[in-house]
Amino acid sequence: MFLTVTTTGTPERPATDLGFLLHKHPDKAQAFSTSYGTAHVLYPEATAERCTAALLLEVDPIALVRRGKGKGKGQGRGGAPDAALAQYVNDRPYAASSLLAVALSAVFSSAMRDVCKARPELAGRRLPLSVEVPALPARGGVTLVRSLFQPLGWSVSAEPVPLDERFPEWGDSRYVRLVLDVPDGTLTVGEALRHLYVLLPVLDDAKHYWVSADEVDKLLRAGEGWLANHPEQALITSRYLSRRWSLTRAATERLELVRLAEADDSDVEEIDNAVDEGSDTEEAPVPLAVRRREAILAALTEADARRVLDLGCGQGQLVQALLKDVRFTEIVGVDVSMRALTLASRRLKLDRMGERRAERVRLLQGSLAYTDKRLKGYDAAVLSEVIEHVDVERLPALEYAVFGSARPRAVLVTTPNVEYNVRWETLPAGHTRHGDHRFEWTRGEFRAWAAEVAVRHGYGVEFVPVGDDDPEVGPPTQMAVFTRTDGVRGGKDDGAKGVKAA
Repeated sequence: MFLTVTTTGTPERPATDLGFLLHKHPDKAQAFSTSYGTAHVLYPEATAERCTAALLLEVDPIALVRRGKGKGKGQGRGGAPDAALAQYVNDRPYAASSLLAVALSAVFSSAMRDVCKARPELAGRRLPLSVEVPALPARGGVTLVRSLFQPLGWSVSAEPVPLDERFPEWGDSRYVRLVLDVPDGTLTVGEALRHLYVLLPVLDDAKHYWVSADEVDKLLRAGEGWLANHPEQALITSRYLSRRWSLTRAATERLELVRLAEADDSDVEEIDNAVDEGSDTEEAPVPLAVRRREAILAALTEADARRVLDLGCGQGQLVQALLKDVRFTEIVGVDVSMRALTLASRRLKLDRMGERRAERVRLLQGSLAYTDKRLKGYDAAVLSEVIEHVDVERLPALEYAVFGSARPRAVLVTTPNVEYNVRWETLPAGHTRHGDHRFEWTRGEFRAWAAEVAVRHGYGVEFVPVGDDDPEVGPPTQMAVFTRTDGVRGGKDDGAKGVKAA
Protein backbone atom coordinates (compact mmCIF):
# COMPACT_ATOMS: atom_id res chain seq x y z
CA MET A 1 0.00 0.00 0.00
CA PHE A 2 1.34 3.38 -0.97
CA LEU A 3 0.38 6.99 -0.24
CA THR A 4 2.18 10.29 -0.82
CA VAL A 5 1.71 13.78 0.65
CA THR A 6 3.25 16.70 -1.27
CA THR A 7 3.54 20.40 -0.53
CA THR A 8 5.21 23.36 -2.22
CA GLY A 9 7.08 26.25 -0.67
CA THR A 10 9.27 29.30 -1.04
CA PRO A 11 12.76 30.19 0.23
CA GLU A 12 11.09 32.01 3.15
CA ARG A 13 8.74 29.11 3.90
CA PRO A 14 10.50 26.03 2.52
CA ALA A 15 8.49 22.98 1.56
CA THR A 16 10.82 20.84 3.70
CA ASP A 17 8.97 22.17 6.75
CA LEU A 18 6.72 19.18 5.97
CA GLY A 19 9.38 17.03 7.65
CA PHE A 20 8.93 18.93 10.92
CA LEU A 21 5.14 18.69 10.71
CA LEU A 22 5.28 14.93 10.08
CA HIS A 23 8.05 14.42 12.69
CA LYS A 24 10.03 12.50 10.06
CA HIS A 25 13.36 13.82 8.70
CA PRO A 26 13.60 14.13 4.89
CA ASP A 27 17.19 12.87 4.89
CA LYS A 28 16.26 9.54 6.47
CA ALA A 29 14.31 6.48 5.41
CA GLN A 30 12.57 5.11 8.50
CA ALA A 31 10.77 1.83 9.18
CA PHE A 32 8.10 1.09 11.80
CA SER A 33 6.71 -2.29 12.83
CA THR A 34 2.95 -2.76 12.75
CA SER A 35 0.71 -5.72 13.56
CA TYR A 36 0.47 -6.67 9.91
CA GLY A 37 3.86 -5.76 8.50
CA THR A 38 6.28 -2.83 8.20
CA ALA A 39 5.53 0.82 7.46
CA HIS A 40 8.26 2.78 5.67
CA VAL A 41 8.49 6.57 5.51
CA LEU A 42 10.74 8.13 2.86
CA TYR A 43 11.00 11.35 0.86
CA PRO A 44 11.29 10.91 -2.95
CA GLU A 45 11.91 14.65 -3.21
CA ALA A 46 12.82 17.30 -0.63
CA THR A 47 13.70 20.81 -1.77
CA ALA A 48 12.65 24.26 -0.66
CA GLU A 49 10.27 24.42 -3.63
CA ARG A 50 8.68 20.97 -3.36
CA CYS A 51 8.66 18.19 -0.81
CA THR A 52 6.97 14.78 -0.96
CA ALA A 53 6.62 12.32 1.92
CA ALA A 54 5.69 8.74 1.08
CA LEU A 55 4.19 6.07 3.31
CA LEU A 56 4.74 2.53 2.07
CA LEU A 57 3.01 -0.21 4.03
CA GLU A 58 4.58 -3.60 3.39
CA VAL A 59 1.92 -6.06 4.53
CA ASP A 60 2.83 -9.53 5.72
CA PRO A 61 0.09 -11.76 4.20
CA ILE A 62 0.90 -14.59 6.62
CA ALA A 63 0.41 -12.30 9.62
CA LEU A 64 -2.83 -11.08 8.08
CA VAL A 65 -4.17 -14.63 7.84
CA ARG A 66 -2.93 -15.74 11.26
CA ARG A 67 -4.41 -12.76 13.03
CA GLY A 68 -7.72 -13.39 11.29
CA LYS A 69 -8.07 -16.98 12.45
CA GLY A 70 -10.69 -17.69 15.04
CA LYS A 71 -12.39 -14.30 14.69
CA GLY A 72 -16.11 -13.95 14.39
CA LYS A 73 -18.24 -12.76 11.54
CA GLY A 74 -18.26 -9.04 10.89
CA GLN A 75 -14.64 -8.41 11.84
CA GLY A 76 -13.56 -7.25 8.43
CA ARG A 77 -12.03 -9.31 5.71
CA GLY A 78 -9.04 -10.21 7.83
CA GLY A 79 -11.33 -11.83 10.37
CA ALA A 80 -14.14 -13.17 8.21
CA PRO A 81 -13.00 -14.08 4.67
CA ASP A 82 -15.66 -13.73 2.00
CA ALA A 83 -14.89 -17.14 0.54
CA ALA A 84 -12.75 -20.20 1.13
CA LEU A 85 -9.83 -18.90 -0.97
CA ALA A 86 -10.01 -15.30 0.30
CA GLN A 87 -7.12 -15.74 2.71
CA TYR A 88 -4.88 -16.81 -0.19
CA VAL A 89 -6.17 -14.62 -3.00
CA ASN A 90 -7.23 -11.09 -2.06
CA ASP A 91 -6.20 -7.47 -2.44
CA ARG A 92 -5.44 -6.69 1.20
CA PRO A 93 -1.65 -6.38 0.88
CA TYR A 94 -1.90 -4.03 -2.10
CA ALA A 95 -4.97 -1.75 -2.06
CA ALA A 96 -5.40 1.07 0.46
CA SER A 97 -7.70 0.04 3.28
CA SER A 98 -8.11 0.23 7.04
CA LEU A 99 -4.61 -1.29 7.27
CA LEU A 100 -3.21 1.88 5.71
CA ALA A 101 -5.44 4.08 7.89
CA VAL A 102 -4.10 2.39 11.04
CA ALA A 103 -0.54 2.83 9.76
CA LEU A 104 -1.21 6.56 9.22
CA SER A 105 -2.37 6.88 12.80
CA ALA A 106 0.59 4.93 14.18
CA VAL A 107 3.33 6.61 12.15
CA PHE A 108 1.97 10.18 12.07
CA SER A 109 0.13 10.36 15.40
CA SER A 110 1.56 13.75 16.43
CA ALA A 111 0.96 15.19 12.95
CA MET A 112 -2.68 14.07 13.07
CA ARG A 113 -3.10 16.18 16.21
CA ASP A 114 -1.38 19.17 14.54
CA VAL A 115 1.40 19.01 17.14
CA CYS A 116 4.92 20.12 16.13
CA LYS A 117 7.36 19.84 19.04
CA ALA A 118 10.50 20.78 17.09
CA ARG A 119 8.95 23.89 15.51
CA PRO A 120 5.84 24.88 17.53
CA GLU A 121 5.25 27.90 15.31
CA LEU A 122 4.48 25.52 12.42
CA ALA A 123 1.68 23.74 14.27
CA GLY A 124 -1.65 24.36 12.58
CA ARG A 125 -0.11 26.03 9.51
CA ARG A 126 -2.27 25.70 6.44
CA LEU A 127 -0.32 24.50 3.42
CA PRO A 128 -0.88 23.77 -0.26
CA LEU A 129 -1.23 19.99 -0.24
CA SER A 130 -1.53 17.16 -2.71
CA VAL A 131 -2.26 13.56 -1.71
CA GLU A 132 -2.01 10.58 -4.05
CA VAL A 133 -3.23 7.03 -3.46
CA PRO A 134 -2.44 4.83 -6.50
CA ALA A 135 -4.84 2.00 -5.66
CA LEU A 136 -7.94 2.71 -3.59
CA PRO A 137 -11.00 0.41 -3.34
CA ALA A 138 -14.08 2.57 -3.88
CA ARG A 139 -17.33 0.74 -3.21
CA GLY A 140 -19.58 3.41 -4.66
CA GLY A 141 -17.31 4.49 -7.46
CA VAL A 142 -15.96 7.86 -8.47
CA THR A 143 -19.20 9.60 -7.53
CA LEU A 144 -18.87 8.54 -3.90
CA VAL A 145 -15.21 9.53 -3.78
CA ARG A 146 -16.12 13.05 -4.84
CA SER A 147 -19.08 13.30 -2.45
CA LEU A 148 -16.82 12.38 0.47
CA PHE A 149 -13.81 14.61 -0.22
CA GLN A 150 -15.14 17.66 -2.07
CA PRO A 151 -17.22 19.01 0.86
CA LEU A 152 -13.96 19.07 2.86
CA GLY A 153 -12.29 21.46 0.43
CA TRP A 154 -10.40 18.97 -1.73
CA SER A 155 -10.16 19.12 -5.48
CA VAL A 156 -10.70 15.48 -6.47
CA SER A 157 -9.31 13.49 -9.37
CA ALA A 158 -10.44 9.87 -9.24
CA GLU A 159 -9.52 7.78 -12.26
CA PRO A 160 -11.02 4.27 -12.46
CA VAL A 161 -8.48 1.48 -12.85
CA PRO A 162 -9.33 -0.95 -15.71
CA LEU A 163 -9.74 -4.61 -14.87
CA ASP A 164 -7.14 -5.36 -17.54
CA GLU A 165 -5.67 -2.78 -19.87
CA ARG A 166 -5.25 -5.49 -22.52
CA PHE A 167 -8.99 -6.15 -22.52
CA PRO A 168 -10.77 -2.79 -22.31
CA GLU A 169 -14.10 -4.46 -23.03
CA TRP A 170 -13.95 -5.97 -19.54
CA GLY A 171 -14.53 -2.51 -18.12
CA ASP A 172 -13.27 -0.91 -14.94
CA SER A 173 -12.45 -2.48 -11.59
CA ARG A 174 -13.74 -1.15 -8.29
CA TYR A 175 -10.39 0.59 -7.75
CA VAL A 176 -9.47 4.18 -8.46
CA ARG A 177 -6.27 6.17 -8.62
CA LEU A 178 -6.97 9.07 -6.29
CA VAL A 179 -5.35 12.50 -6.36
CA LEU A 180 -6.50 15.15 -3.86
CA ASP A 181 -5.39 18.78 -4.05
CA VAL A 182 -5.81 21.92 -1.96
CA PRO A 183 -3.50 24.31 -3.83
CA ASP A 184 -4.83 27.37 -2.00
CA GLY A 185 -3.60 26.09 1.38
CA THR A 186 -6.90 25.83 3.25
CA LEU A 187 -6.06 22.68 5.23
CA THR A 188 -3.46 21.72 7.80
CA VAL A 189 -1.46 18.50 7.54
CA GLY A 190 -3.34 17.18 10.56
CA GLU A 191 -6.73 17.85 8.97
CA ALA A 192 -5.64 16.11 5.77
CA LEU A 193 -4.43 13.04 7.66
CA ARG A 194 -7.62 12.85 9.73
CA HIS A 195 -9.73 12.97 6.56
CA LEU A 196 -7.73 10.07 5.14
CA TYR A 197 -7.81 8.10 8.39
CA VAL A 198 -11.61 8.08 8.39
CA LEU A 199 -12.43 7.98 4.68
CA LEU A 200 -10.01 5.31 3.42
CA PRO A 201 -11.82 2.47 5.26
CA VAL A 202 -15.17 4.12 4.48
CA LEU A 203 -14.48 3.89 0.75
CA ASP A 204 -13.22 0.31 1.12
CA ASP A 205 -16.33 -0.44 3.22
CA ALA A 206 -14.39 -3.03 5.22
CA LYS A 207 -12.13 -3.25 8.25
CA HIS A 208 -9.46 -5.79 9.00
CA TYR A 209 -10.17 -5.85 12.75
CA TRP A 210 -13.09 -6.24 15.11
CA VAL A 211 -15.01 -2.98 15.50
CA SER A 212 -15.74 -2.36 19.19
CA ALA A 213 -17.20 0.52 21.20
CA ASP A 214 -13.90 2.43 21.32
CA GLU A 215 -14.15 2.92 17.54
CA VAL A 216 -16.83 5.53 18.21
CA ASP A 217 -14.32 7.62 20.15
CA LYS A 218 -11.72 7.20 17.40
CA LEU A 219 -14.22 8.35 14.79
CA LEU A 220 -15.27 11.40 16.79
CA ARG A 221 -11.68 12.41 17.52
CA ALA A 222 -10.66 12.15 13.87
CA GLY A 223 -13.93 13.72 12.71
CA GLU A 224 -13.76 16.71 15.04
CA GLY A 225 -14.49 19.92 13.19
CA TRP A 226 -15.82 18.37 9.98
CA LEU A 227 -17.88 15.20 10.40
CA ALA A 228 -20.86 16.64 12.29
CA ASN A 229 -21.86 18.82 9.33
CA HIS A 230 -20.68 16.59 6.47
CA PRO A 231 -23.52 15.92 3.99
CA GLU A 232 -22.57 12.21 3.94
CA GLN A 233 -22.29 11.93 7.71
CA ALA A 234 -24.74 9.02 7.95
CA LEU A 235 -22.93 6.92 5.34
CA ILE A 236 -19.49 7.72 6.79
CA THR A 237 -20.56 6.79 10.31
CA SER A 238 -22.28 3.58 9.28
CA ARG A 239 -19.44 2.30 7.09
CA TYR A 240 -16.66 3.33 9.48
CA LEU A 241 -18.37 1.38 12.26
CA SER A 242 -18.93 -1.66 10.01
CA ARG A 243 -22.70 -1.05 10.03
CA ARG A 244 -22.96 -2.01 13.70
CA TRP A 245 -26.30 -0.43 14.52
CA SER A 246 -25.74 0.27 18.21
CA LEU A 247 -22.36 1.93 17.62
CA THR A 248 -23.67 3.92 14.67
CA ARG A 249 -26.57 5.21 16.75
CA ALA A 250 -24.23 6.21 19.59
CA ALA A 251 -21.92 8.07 17.20
CA THR A 252 -24.83 9.78 15.44
CA GLU A 253 -26.28 10.99 18.74
CA ARG A 254 -22.96 12.45 19.82
CA LEU A 255 -22.43 14.11 16.44
CA GLU A 256 -25.91 15.62 16.67
CA LEU A 257 -25.00 17.07 20.05
CA VAL A 258 -21.89 18.63 18.48
CA ARG A 259 -23.98 20.03 15.63
CA LEU A 260 -26.51 21.54 18.04
CA ALA A 261 -23.72 23.09 20.10
CA GLU A 262 -22.15 24.62 16.99
CA ALA A 263 -25.51 25.98 15.82
CA ASP A 264 -26.08 27.44 19.27
CA ASP A 265 -22.53 28.84 19.53
CA SER A 266 -22.10 26.88 22.77
CA ASP A 267 -19.77 24.27 24.17
CA VAL A 268 -21.04 20.69 24.17
CA GLU A 269 -20.66 20.57 27.95
CA GLU A 270 -23.01 23.55 28.32
CA ILE A 271 -25.96 21.71 26.79
CA ASP A 272 -25.01 18.17 27.88
CA ASN A 273 -26.26 18.82 31.41
CA ALA A 274 -29.51 16.95 31.65
CA VAL A 275 -28.24 14.27 34.03
CA ASP A 276 -29.10 15.12 37.61
CA GLU A 277 -26.56 13.40 39.81
CA GLY A 278 -28.63 14.00 42.91
CA SER A 279 -32.33 13.72 43.71
CA ASP A 280 -35.19 15.93 44.80
CA THR A 281 -34.86 17.55 48.21
CA GLU A 282 -37.60 15.48 49.80
CA GLU A 283 -37.72 13.71 53.10
CA ALA A 284 -41.27 12.34 52.88
CA PRO A 285 -41.76 8.55 52.88
CA VAL A 286 -42.81 8.69 49.22
CA PRO A 287 -40.22 10.71 47.28
CA LEU A 288 -41.52 13.71 45.36
CA ALA A 289 -40.09 12.28 42.12
CA VAL A 290 -42.30 9.20 42.55
CA ARG A 291 -45.39 11.27 43.32
CA ARG A 292 -44.69 13.41 40.28
CA ARG A 293 -44.55 10.35 38.00
CA GLU A 294 -47.76 9.04 39.55
CA ALA A 295 -49.50 12.36 38.85
CA ILE A 296 -48.25 12.35 35.26
CA LEU A 297 -49.43 8.77 34.68
CA ALA A 298 -52.85 9.65 36.09
CA ALA A 299 -53.15 12.70 33.84
CA LEU A 300 -52.09 10.70 30.76
CA THR A 301 -54.67 8.04 31.58
CA GLU A 302 -57.32 10.73 32.01
CA ALA A 303 -56.37 12.13 28.59
CA ASP A 304 -56.69 8.64 27.05
CA ALA A 305 -53.15 8.96 25.67
CA ARG A 306 -51.56 5.94 24.03
CA ARG A 307 -48.59 7.42 22.13
CA VAL A 308 -46.52 9.60 24.45
CA LEU A 309 -43.48 11.87 24.12
CA ASP A 310 -41.23 12.38 27.15
CA LEU A 311 -39.49 15.63 26.18
CA GLY A 312 -36.33 16.13 28.22
CA CYS A 313 -36.42 12.51 29.37
CA GLY A 314 -33.10 12.65 31.25
CA GLN A 315 -32.12 9.26 32.64
CA GLY A 316 -35.42 7.66 31.57
CA GLN A 317 -37.28 7.25 34.86
CA LEU A 318 -40.62 8.31 33.36
CA VAL A 319 -40.03 6.30 30.18
CA GLN A 320 -39.44 3.26 32.38
CA ALA A 321 -42.68 3.86 34.29
CA LEU A 322 -44.66 4.31 31.06
CA LEU A 323 -43.17 1.14 29.60
CA LYS A 324 -44.55 -0.88 32.53
CA ASP A 325 -48.11 0.14 31.62
CA VAL A 326 -49.33 -1.70 28.52
CA ARG A 327 -51.86 1.05 27.81
CA PHE A 328 -49.02 3.13 26.42
CA THR A 329 -48.32 1.61 23.03
CA GLU A 330 -45.56 3.97 21.88
CA ILE A 331 -43.16 5.87 24.13
CA VAL A 332 -40.50 8.23 22.79
CA GLY A 333 -37.88 9.76 25.07
CA VAL A 334 -36.15 12.88 23.75
CA ASP A 335 -33.16 14.65 25.26
CA VAL A 336 -30.36 16.91 24.06
CA SER A 337 -27.85 15.14 26.29
CA MET A 338 -26.21 12.05 24.81
CA ARG A 339 -24.90 11.18 28.27
CA ALA A 340 -28.43 11.20 29.67
CA LEU A 341 -29.71 9.05 26.80
CA THR A 342 -26.89 6.56 27.35
CA LEU A 343 -27.89 6.23 31.00
CA ALA A 344 -31.54 5.93 30.01
CA SER A 345 -30.67 3.13 27.60
CA ARG A 346 -28.84 1.30 30.36
CA ARG A 347 -31.72 1.83 32.80
CA LEU A 348 -34.19 0.41 30.28
CA LYS A 349 -31.80 -2.40 29.25
CA LEU A 350 -32.58 -1.70 25.60
CA ASP A 351 -29.85 -4.05 24.42
CA ARG A 352 -31.50 -7.00 26.23
CA MET A 353 -35.15 -6.03 25.82
CA GLY A 354 -37.55 -8.44 24.14
CA GLU A 355 -38.64 -7.61 20.61
CA ARG A 356 -42.28 -6.86 21.42
CA ARG A 357 -41.38 -4.58 24.31
CA ALA A 358 -38.60 -2.88 22.33
CA GLU A 359 -41.07 -1.97 19.58
CA ARG A 360 -42.88 0.29 22.07
CA VAL A 361 -39.95 2.53 23.01
CA ARG A 362 -37.44 4.81 21.27
CA LEU A 363 -34.83 7.25 22.50
CA LEU A 364 -34.03 10.27 20.32
CA GLN A 365 -31.53 13.06 20.63
CA GLY A 366 -32.89 16.51 19.91
CA SER A 367 -33.14 20.05 21.19
CA LEU A 368 -36.52 21.41 22.27
CA ALA A 369 -35.44 24.82 21.02
CA TYR A 370 -35.95 23.60 17.43
CA THR A 371 -38.94 22.19 15.59
CA ASP A 372 -38.65 18.49 14.87
CA LYS A 373 -40.94 16.68 12.45
CA ARG A 374 -40.28 13.41 14.31
CA LEU A 375 -42.39 14.71 17.21
CA LYS A 376 -45.61 15.30 15.30
CA GLY A 377 -48.74 13.17 15.59
CA TYR A 378 -48.57 12.01 19.22
CA ASP A 379 -51.38 11.86 21.75
CA ALA A 380 -49.47 13.56 24.54
CA ALA A 381 -46.17 15.19 25.41
CA VAL A 382 -44.67 15.49 28.87
CA LEU A 383 -42.17 18.16 29.95
CA SER A 384 -41.40 17.06 33.48
CA GLU A 385 -39.02 19.42 35.30
CA VAL A 386 -37.74 20.74 31.96
CA ILE A 387 -38.73 24.37 31.41
CA GLU A 388 -36.78 25.64 34.41
CA HIS A 389 -33.57 24.38 32.73
CA VAL A 390 -34.22 26.66 29.74
CA ASP A 391 -33.11 30.31 29.59
CA VAL A 392 -36.19 32.55 29.80
CA GLU A 393 -35.43 34.18 26.46
CA ARG A 394 -35.53 30.73 24.82
CA LEU A 395 -38.88 29.68 26.22
CA PRO A 396 -40.76 31.07 23.17
CA ALA A 397 -38.73 28.75 20.91
CA LEU A 398 -39.56 25.75 23.12
CA GLU A 399 -43.18 26.86 23.26
CA TYR A 400 -43.49 26.95 19.48
CA ALA A 401 -41.61 23.67 18.97
CA VAL A 402 -44.03 21.83 21.30
CA PHE A 403 -47.36 23.67 21.09
CA GLY A 404 -47.06 25.23 17.63
CA SER A 405 -45.22 22.56 15.63
CA ALA A 406 -45.58 19.14 17.32
CA ARG A 407 -49.12 19.94 18.62
CA PRO A 408 -49.98 16.78 20.57
CA ARG A 409 -53.56 16.48 21.88
CA ALA A 410 -52.34 16.98 25.43
CA VAL A 411 -49.24 18.55 26.97
CA LEU A 412 -48.23 18.06 30.61
CA VAL A 413 -45.76 20.51 32.13
CA THR A 414 -44.39 20.18 35.65
CA THR A 415 -42.05 22.65 37.33
CA PRO A 416 -40.98 23.52 40.90
CA ASN A 417 -43.09 25.93 42.93
CA VAL A 418 -40.56 28.41 44.30
CA GLU A 419 -42.96 29.46 47.08
CA TYR A 420 -42.60 25.98 48.60
CA ASN A 421 -38.81 26.29 48.91
CA VAL A 422 -39.12 27.78 52.39
CA ARG A 423 -40.35 24.36 53.57
CA TRP A 424 -37.05 22.66 52.63
CA GLU A 425 -34.92 22.69 55.76
CA THR A 426 -31.79 21.73 53.83
CA LEU A 427 -32.20 24.36 51.07
CA PRO A 428 -30.42 27.66 51.82
CA ALA A 429 -32.50 30.80 51.40
CA GLY A 430 -32.29 32.27 47.91
CA HIS A 431 -31.03 29.03 46.32
CA THR A 432 -32.77 27.03 43.60
CA ARG A 433 -33.36 23.30 43.96
CA HIS A 434 -30.88 22.43 41.21
CA GLY A 435 -27.73 24.24 40.14
CA ASP A 436 -28.83 24.25 36.50
CA HIS A 437 -32.24 25.87 37.08
CA ARG A 438 -32.45 29.16 35.18
CA PHE A 439 -35.51 30.18 37.19
CA GLU A 440 -38.17 28.83 39.56
CA TRP A 441 -41.66 30.34 39.30
CA THR A 442 -44.35 31.17 41.81
CA ARG A 443 -47.79 29.72 41.23
CA GLY A 444 -48.95 33.02 39.81
CA GLU A 445 -46.04 33.28 37.39
CA PHE A 446 -46.49 29.72 36.16
CA ARG A 447 -50.23 30.15 35.68
CA ALA A 448 -49.78 33.40 33.80
CA TRP A 449 -47.25 31.82 31.44
CA ALA A 450 -49.39 28.72 30.90
CA ALA A 451 -52.55 30.75 30.24
CA GLU A 452 -50.77 32.84 27.59
CA VAL A 453 -49.37 29.71 25.91
CA ALA A 454 -52.84 28.12 25.87
CA VAL A 455 -54.47 31.16 24.24
CA ARG A 456 -51.71 31.53 21.64
CA HIS A 457 -51.87 27.92 20.46
CA GLY A 458 -55.47 26.82 20.93
CA TYR A 459 -55.28 24.83 24.14
CA GLY A 460 -57.27 24.80 27.35
CA VAL A 461 -55.28 24.39 30.56
CA GLU A 462 -55.92 23.01 34.04
CA PHE A 463 -53.58 23.15 37.04
CA VAL A 464 -52.92 20.18 39.29
CA PRO A 465 -50.92 20.23 42.55
CA VAL A 466 -48.26 17.55 42.94
CA GLY A 467 -47.20 16.59 46.45
CA ASP A 468 -48.64 17.91 49.71
CA ASP A 469 -50.61 21.09 48.99
CA ASP A 470 -49.52 23.44 51.76
CA PRO A 471 -52.31 25.93 52.62
CA GLU A 472 -49.83 28.83 52.72
CA VAL A 473 -47.23 28.15 50.01
CA GLY A 474 -48.91 25.54 47.82
CA PRO A 475 -47.49 22.21 46.55
CA PRO A 476 -43.78 21.50 45.98
CA THR A 477 -44.47 20.81 42.27
CA GLN A 478 -47.03 22.49 40.05
CA MET A 479 -48.42 20.80 36.94
CA ALA A 480 -50.27 22.30 33.98
CA VAL A 481 -52.37 19.97 31.81
CA PHE A 482 -52.96 21.49 28.36
CA THR A 483 -55.64 20.06 26.06
CA ARG A 484 -56.21 21.07 22.46
CA THR A 485 -59.51 22.87 21.84
CA ASP A 486 -59.77 22.50 18.08
CA GLY A 487 -62.08 19.50 18.13
CA VAL A 488 -59.42 16.79 18.33
CA ARG A 489 -60.46 13.52 19.94
CA GLY A 490 -60.08 13.25 23.70
CA GLY A 491 -60.05 16.93 24.75
CA LYS A 492 -62.53 17.61 27.56
CA ASP A 493 -62.74 21.30 26.55
CA ASP A 494 -63.27 20.77 22.81
CA GLY A 495 -64.54 23.89 21.15
CA ALA A 496 -63.76 26.28 24.00
CA LYS A 497 -60.67 27.83 25.43
CA GLY A 498 -60.27 28.24 29.12
CA VAL A 499 -58.17 28.08 32.23
CA LYS A 500 -59.15 25.85 35.14
CA ALA A 501 -57.67 25.24 38.57
CA ALA A 502 -58.05 21.82 40.10
